[in-house]
Amino acid sequence: MTTPSIIIIGAGFAGLGMALELRRAGVDDFTVLERAEDLGGVWRENTYPGAACDVPSPLYSWSFEPKSDWPRRFSEQRDIHDYMRGVAEKHDLQRYIRFGTEVTDAEFDEQTGRWTVSTADGATMTTDILIPAVGQLSRPAMPDIPGIDTFTGAAFHSAEWDHGVDLTGKRVACIGTGASAIQYIPRIQPQVAHLTLFQRSAAWVLPKFDVEYSTAHKALFKYLPPTRMAERFAIWSTFEVLALALTDIPAMKAPVVALADRHRAKHVPDAELRAKLTPDYAAGCKRGLFSNEYFPALAQPNVAVETTAIEAITPTGIRTSDGVEHPVDVIIYGTGFKGTEFLAPMSIYGTGGRKLADVWGDEGARAYLGVSVPHFPNLFMMYGPNTNVGAGSIIYMLESQARYIRQVVEYLTDRPGRYLAARATAEQNWDRWLQRRLKDTPWNFCSSWYRNAAGRITNNWPGATVLYRWKTKSFDLEDYDEAQAASLRTSVN
Repeated sequence: MTTPSIIIIGAGFAGLGMALELRRAGVDDFTVLERAEDLGGVWRENTYPGAACDVPSPLYSWSFEPKSDWPRRFSEQRDIHDYMRGVAEKHDLQRYIRFGTEVTDAEFDEQTGRWTVSTADGATMTTDILIPAVGQLSRPAMPDIPGIDTFTGAAFHSAEWDHGVDLTGKRVACIGTGASAIQYIPRIQPQVAHLTLFQRSAAWVLPKFDVEYSTAHKALFKYLPPTRMAERFAIWSTFEVLALALTDIPAMKAPVVALADRHRAKHVPDAELRAKLTPDYAAGCKRGLFSNEYFPALAQPNVAVETTAIEAITPTGIRTSDGVEHPVDVIIYGTGFKGTEFLAPMSIYGTGGRKLADVWGDEGARAYLGVSVPHFPNLFMMYGPNTNVGAGSIIYMLESQARYIRQVVEYLTDRPGRYLAARATAEQNWDRWLQRRLKDTPWNFCSSWYRNAAGRITNNWPGATVLYRWKTKSFDLEDYDEAQAASLRTSVN
């Protein structure tokens, strides 16, 4: 039986993970469309100083492709990117990838039961199954600040780091205190003349239990695989406990909060600075961060933490709402990503010409299992709505999705010309269950990228990752509407 043709959009961890799952199942009729000239997704793009993962590498890697010689527990960008390239080369994935191919539109044709995919170079191609795997953190977000285009010095987003700008001896402004900022600030602080951190809200920062793996440690992992598996399991279990603290057992947060408070007190002896760096919102409301270097860097004499709101950016600096002008030579925006704009800027059209962005509307993205949307047949998302993790490894979630979608592919392989979309009732029941669980989570009680403009949490999974693994363990046709291409219906009749 011929397998249906498949197009995967994106060659980051999600797209590559889907491709690997298909290859392992003996499916070869797929193409990966990647807009860049290299694979890697965020681990290709984010090259700022200190870029690293805040999930230990034994867990932040494919379970079926373990690596025994990670240089350290929390690996940096280059090592993660090299790992992705190595696995892709091992499984010969490059021959399936079309680099430099940016998807702009995709439209489902009920007559043929196929998707027509259009790319930025004017080309089109058709496929039976479309799997967008573009991630949630691929489009940098710039702040809406008056005068942002008037600044005459160098300015760039951390995800688009300008390595041609020499920061040595410069006055540098850093706007934003997210996961990227706590990594690059300690790296650039020793070389700049002065660094001003413009902070809207303080971050919850925990110590980073990082280690450099010794030769003996790597040998143990290599020659005694159970030791590597035990470390992965221990890390996974720790994050599962943290996830439960966020969603199911709030009382479990107390030890984590105490650890963060001790960490801050130890590294920030100055009471005034410590007050600025103490969060005024519940732990877990925004992503918790891990660093041993962030607080010590901010305590240095060439650093100032400015908590007064920014009023405008001027040609030579930043003016705060108290009227003070802060002259700077370089501005670095650590202001995150457009995480709630799922699948943008692509335009996706389902049955009856429905546009996905319009179907979701102001309320925001939603999908059954984070994978399928009613009236968008044979469209299955990787890293879709409400599949991001508040604690844990997204790769574990992606593996769950890839296994689920592979089951759908196997079902459709035996039924040429058939197509599936989640039933509206299944999606509605799923969303009601999600919203009940999300209602009392910390994410509901502050402003963060987890919530869209309507206040709806569209990104996070409300629970332990093992719960999602269980929910997606098997494909159930009862949850889907099934139909046949009109052309085939006509020929049968």
